This record gives sequence, C-alpha cells and structure tokens, in this order.
Amino acid sequence: MSDINNIPEKYRPISMWGYFGYEILFSIPVVGFIFLVVYALGGTKNVNKRNFARSYFCYLLILIVIMAVLVATGLVGQVIDMFRGMYT
Repeated sequence: MSDINNIPEKYRPISMWGYFGYEILFSIPVVGFIFLVVYALGGTKNVNKRNFARSYFCYLLILIVIMAVLVATGLVGQVIDMFRGMYT
C-alpha cells in the first residue's frame, strides 16, 4: 500500500471531507464564487482541486441555463401560481 505522503502535492488526492468542505466553500454566495473562479482558473497547484472546481463551475452554468429557460418560458410563474392555488 502506497503512502499518500509520498505522492507529490500536485497529484495528492482530496479526502471525502475535503470535497465536502470545498463544496460548502463554493456554495457561499460571493466569496465562494470568487474562490471557485480562482481555483478553476488554476489558483491551486493540486490538479484534483482544480478539476473539482471546474466541474462545480460547469454544474452552476448548467443550473443557470436551466433556470433561464424556465423563467423565459414562464414555467416558474405557473408553478408558483399552482402552489398559491393549493394553499388558498
């Protein structure tokens, strides 16, 4: 079994708690987005952190596009009206 300390810092894996912590960090509204952009553009030497930031950034872009399509088609308004009708 190889020792993680023998792996160069550039390729050292991230622990499960590390991924959890980075996801919480990236979820913070303004500061998290800044960290996300910095890490995604190469602000860290660790390849795994950079790739995780890039995947999270792609996830956010896809989510924004889906929400924009829903707002543009008016489906969000219809869902809100549907819930208003259920509780009145």
